[in-house]
Amino acid sequence: MICLVGFMGAGKSSALVEFAAQGLETADADDLIKAEIGGPIADYFDEHGEESFRKVEQEIVLRVMADPAIDALALGGGAVESPAIREALNSDAHTVVWLEIPAEVAWRRARKGRRPLARDRNGFGELLARRHPLYMEVADATLPATGRRIWERALGPVRILTELPPGTRMFWAESANGDYPVYVGRGLLGSALFSDPGAALPGEGRSVCITDETVGPLFRDRLGPLAGEIAVPPGESAKTLARAEEVLREMAALGMTRADRVIALGGGVIGDLAGFCAHTYQRGVPVVQVPTTLVAQVDSAYGGKTGVDLPEAKNYVGAYHLPSLVVTDVDALDSLPDSEISAGMAEVVKTALLAGGRIWEQVRDLEPGGITGRADLVYACARYKCSVVAEDERDAGIRAALNLGHTVGHAIEAATSYGRYRHGEAVALGLLAALRLSDLPGLRTEVEEWNRRHGLPVELDPSVGVDSVLAAIEKDKKRTSKGVGFVLLRAPGEPMVDCLVAPDSVRQAVEELIS
Repeated sequence: MICLVGFMGAGKSSALVEFAAQGLETADADDLIKAEIGGPIADYFDEHGEESFRKVEQEIVLRVMADPAIDALALGGGAVESPAIREALNSDAHTVVWLEIPAEVAWRRARKGRRPLARDRNGFGELLARRHPLYMEVADATLPATGRRIWERALGPVRILTELPPGTRMFWAESANGDYPVYVGRGLLGSALFSDPGAALPGEGRSVCITDETVGPLFRDRLGPLAGEIAVPPGESAKTLARAEEVLREMAALGMTRADRVIALGGGVIGDLAGFCAHTYQRGVPVVQVPTTLVAQVDSAYGGKTGVDLPEAKNYVGAYHLPSLVVTDVDALDSLPDSEISAGMAEVVKTALLAGGRIWEQVRDLEPGGITGRADLVYACARYKCSVVAEDERDAGIRAALNLGHTVGHAIEAATSYGRYRHGEAVALGLLAALRLSDLPGLRTEVEEWNRRHGLPVELDPSVGVDSVLAAIEKDKKRTSKGVGFVLLRAPGEPMVDCLVAPDSVRQAVEELIS
């Protein structure tokens, strides 16, 4: 049974209408309660109080949840406050979908009706804040309540959750130019997502896997039937226009059409390269991102940025090409050496610094190696990344915050010809420079110690040279006529974008990495 939860105004009842149109047997808890009490809920609330109402609600909801004839049930906004209902929702017999709604949208919708708990704006916001972690706790899937006709696309991806390994969670990523499901869990490679292509994979044609020579042999046999595999050497050196041309010509040799799909199996390099080739091949074919490194699983696989490097600078040639599906199997991290896990931790701490709150609290105390198997933390980082992209897909504003630490980090990579530091290692150094420029010495010291604990560098090799890094910064692709805009922090959870910094300050921040 699909159980819809969410705050007032989230559109649970409207979703049932779409379900019924697709042949599902549906039930609305509020309608059943009205029939039981013989009148409007608001009148019952006023006469008998909330406690009495919750008892009636719990009895009816639990009864309907046990009815095998019902395919989908919409619960009232406060039903999740019942421990008995939460326990029932956690049963394997139910797929719980949280329709997440912004507070202002919820208030605008709810105040138009006779809702007993939507009479005071301040109290309304406090109620949403109280229930928010409960919705998060029970949800197997999270969808935006503001998605337009979303169930035409999302019903199949939600229903397949019953065929996936226990603990798998899905959220719906959306932005101005498209939307797509993201699955995070364990054992997803080789699951029904690939064995039953019609239920999950985009397009009606064949799958062509683009991977690297190290990752391909580990996981390619878990991707379902493949029309072909295109393998490139591992590492950043594969992200070139020359390599992209080779991949595109192999796609053509395999006879790929627009009905076919690319499966990008690997880390950030493969995600960028395969996404770029998918965007340019026949003016665009679908791409499924299957990230296997920590950097890719918490950051680069989402949001649609694709591209390759030039000798002059990183990611100078690229395009936006949203994935049609992302499958994040955290078990793939077990195949990585410790050095790769450490490099990926730079993106984890970057995300935590940007998000603040609970993510920062969890990450700052994380022990070395503690991320392995933490599907919940990978899921949280991925959701944060996609929430930022939803606001600003094309990097015109807040999405630039995701470049925290990357301005100096990318410059270090370019200054060393992409061979001395892994991407995450360079970003780790870039974060220290960004915190110095943010004038947050205490936080910089904390992150420096965090880097040491997780095997990340805290000093730049003196042979790199300050001037070579500064020269690379001046070629940053985000540079405008005003100069290079840095991402800085006021505090964890409070990023500032497009900050112009005096050249002397930038030099001092880079020099500090060497000294």
